[in-house]
Amino acid sequence: MTTQQVLLLLLLWMWLSHRCHTEMLFRRTPDLRPKSFWGRSSGNDGKAVHRQKRGWMWNQFFLLEEYTGSDYQYVGKLHSDQDKGDGSLKYILSGDGAGTLFIIDEKTGDIHATRRIDREEKAFYTLRAQAINRRTLRPVEPESEFVIKIHDINDNEPTFPEEIYTASVPEMSVVGTSVVQVTATDADDPSYGNSARIIYSILQGQPYFSVEPETGIIRTALPNMNRENREQYQVVIQAKDMGGQMGGLSGTTTVNITLTDVNDNPPRFPQSTIHLRVPESSPVGTAIGSVKATDADTGKNAEVEYKIIDGDGTDMFDIVTQKATQEGIIIVRKPLDYETRRLYTLKVEAENTHVDPRFYYLGPFKDTTIVKISVEDVDEPPIFSRSSYLFEVHEDIELGTIIGTVMARDPDSASSPIRFSLDRHTDLDRIFNIHSGNGSIYTSKPLDREISQWHNLSVIAAEINNPKDTTRVPVYVRILDVNDNAPQFAVFYDTFVCENARAGQLIQTISAVDKDDPLGGQKFFFSLAAVNPNFTVQDNEDNTARILTRRNGFSRHEISTYLLPVVISDNDYPIQSSTGTLTIRVCACDSRGNMQSCSAEALLLPAGLSTGALVAILLCIIILLVIVVLFAALKRQRKKEPLILSKEDIRDNIVSYNDEGGGEEDTQAFDIGTLRNPAAIEDKKLRRDIIPETLFVPRRTPSAPDNTDVRDFINQRLKEHDTDPSAPPYDSLATYAYEGNDSIAESLSSLESGTTEGDQNYDYLREWGPRFNKLAEMYGGGESDKDTS
Repeated sequence: MTTQQVLLLLLLWMWLSHRCHTEMLFRRTPDLRPKSFWGRSSGNDGKAVHRQKRGWMWNQFFLLEEYTGSDYQYVGKLHSDQDKGDGSLKYILSGDGAGTLFIIDEKTGDIHATRRIDREEKAFYTLRAQAINRRTLRPVEPESEFVIKIHDINDNEPTFPEEIYTASVPEMSVVGTSVVQVTATDADDPSYGNSARIIYSILQGQPYFSVEPETGIIRTALPNMNRENREQYQVVIQAKDMGGQMGGLSGTTTVNITLTDVNDNPPRFPQSTIHLRVPESSPVGTAIGSVKATDADTGKNAEVEYKIIDGDGTDMFDIVTQKATQEGIIIVRKPLDYETRRLYTLKVEAENTHVDPRFYYLGPFKDTTIVKISVEDVDEPPIFSRSSYLFEVHEDIELGTIIGTVMARDPDSASSPIRFSLDRHTDLDRIFNIHSGNGSIYTSKPLDREISQWHNLSVIAAEINNPKDTTRVPVYVRILDVNDNAPQFAVFYDTFVCENARAGQLIQTISAVDKDDPLGGQKFFFSLAAVNPNFTVQDNEDNTARILTRRNGFSRHEISTYLLPVVISDNDYPIQSSTGTLTIRVCACDSRGNMQSCSAEALLLPAGLSTGALVAILLCIIILLVIVVLFAALKRQRKKEPLILSKEDIRDNIVSYNDEGGGEEDTQAFDIGTLRNPAAIEDKKLRRDIIPETLFVPRRTPSAPDNTDVRDFINQRLKEHDTDPSAPPYDSLATYAYEGNDSIAESLSSLESGTTEGDQNYDYLREWGPRFNKLAEMYGGGESDKDTS
């Protein structure tokens, strides 16, 4: 027999031994309300025993839940003081579950429960009872309300809302540190007995954790639990009802507890001395190696900051903390030189960035190591004495003149000789050259500042023993100006003089330009190459000059154009000069000096025909041309319109195709074979002389047999043209000029002659009559001559 069955029998015995309150008595009272209560015990052979009125609730019945008997469970008895026992009264029950869950014996008033009742579903039922006269059906007692309360038994075990809990607690926590609270619930009645009184205990997890029996709070039980030794714990908590006594029901849950990290471990270098190597050619910023201190902590508690605190290489090297890997990266701070120093010593410190004051006693939270860095020798390229060179040279120097020298040395201890060269990509015209041994740069072509004022060269220096390692240096050559260009007219001048000009009249202002650029600025002088009786030059002394007339009146009939040579000189050394020629035209001008005409053809026009008349004649000609063009366009448009406007308008249209051809070897002429082979003819195209209103798909006719007579073929084509819906609705006659297949005279052409003339006999030409005698002499005589020869 299980514990639950024993407990159930015990509760059933207790209930049966205390049923004295399960009988209700109704007595008639002036206010029709029951005033007394008496009960009947099953142990007195059914005889009523009167008792004293007590101060308890008379209108309540109690029923034990989870009844397991085979008969209906007895609840209690209703009885009225009007009941004489003769069966004249009838008891009626109504309310919650009346007639289904609860039934009453209408004669005796006994109430029974028909099935098991679960208090967790419903804790009490409210019913109403009434006694009526069976014959008259009139109530003998007023309707009274009473309650059937379900007594709880311990039939539900405690349950946790979660099967597995997850919690964490910092490592090194003191004993009694709260971790998490777990709470179980019991569906039994907490107000009745100990069925719902829960006590917590720990089944697994000692001696590290404990649990408070009443509250379910889990606490640490051991001091200084170290995460680095063990991080995960699994604790099993039991919740038991009945106050934890024997026979109570229980439930369990699992709590996974993780020790979180605290900074209780300082960083430690695995080695006291670390050796690194670096080539002397490593540029500034190159990472040459790394150091790393180990920390048993995790997360921010393991973060370390590296720094160089001592050593003879503090100015040559630096260290950077790599956050992702928690390493210290050592980088080059200044250029290294194996010939200067070959070994550096650094003292590197690693320190935690987040220190917990509670664990200062475990410190210090830092460590140091010695880093020795060896510089390795590298065959370095040559080094120039300067980072760049600037040379200035005049443009008139002689070829082969040295304009400057570059210098370079080998920084290695071997000190190899240096070879110099020019990068020809920077001197495509090969204007300069360099001496490979001493680095002297000289000219190989003439210089011209006006073509290029600057030359940007690149000189390459390489060791003779190791030509692969090279160094470049920029060389800037500035070409200085020399006065080697004569001044010229600034622009082309279109100068004219009026026929009615007066002496001293200004006809043109001239200026000059010079490609040179003297330091003192440009200064030009203007003069005439020789004395001119018609014009003169007046220098304005501001690099401009004026051209003036020297006499009154000019005539186009006599001279229409004058050439005036003007000498332009500069003031630099050596002085350069040039002669520019002005072309001066003689033009007809109005009274204000505005040019009207300079052409000689104007002199041939009639004297009475003015310019206005000429313009009017020109406009008339243009208008006539426009009218002619419009008339031609309208006429062409009319030709494009359809020749008929209705299908009833039928007229003849003869289309003639006259193609004489060019003989048998004329491949561009019309091929008569097309007429013989209709299959080679392309699809018919629509007429292009008009635009049909409706386009029809051309009808493809079947091909004629290969040996069909050409005349039948032409007749068939004419018939197709007549019945073609896409053609205009009028008759169309297509003429095909065809000579035929047979000819009595056959062909007279010599184009089809064979390659050998011996096969041809032209004697029959003499038989044709006098008209063919000439041909007979030509062909016959030629053949006889050929034979005699």
